[in-house]
Amino acid sequence: MNQPYYDLDDEEQQILEAYEKGEFKSVANLEQEKIRLQQIAKNTLNKTRNINIRLSERDLYKLKARAAHEGIPYQTLVSSILHRSTADKS
Repeated sequence: MNQPYYDLDDEEQQILEAYEKGEFKSVANLEQEKIRLQQIAKNTLNKTRNINIRLSERDLYKLKARAAHEGIPYQTLVSSILHRSTADKS
């Protein structure tokens, strides 16, 4: 077996081994279950969290000015900037 490019914890290793042995069985309503689980994952990943961050007054002033120029709240601008900088580039 090839060495994976990731590290698995014990539970993940057990799941992988069970899968490779064919120990999993499909659910009767597979398509509905996939849709349900995708929605759960989407809802989990789309949650927003509040954070505290220290910025210089100058940077905050510039952020607020740029946001005002774009007609959006400055928190939305900051979130957008962070989202773009962390987006998958592949």
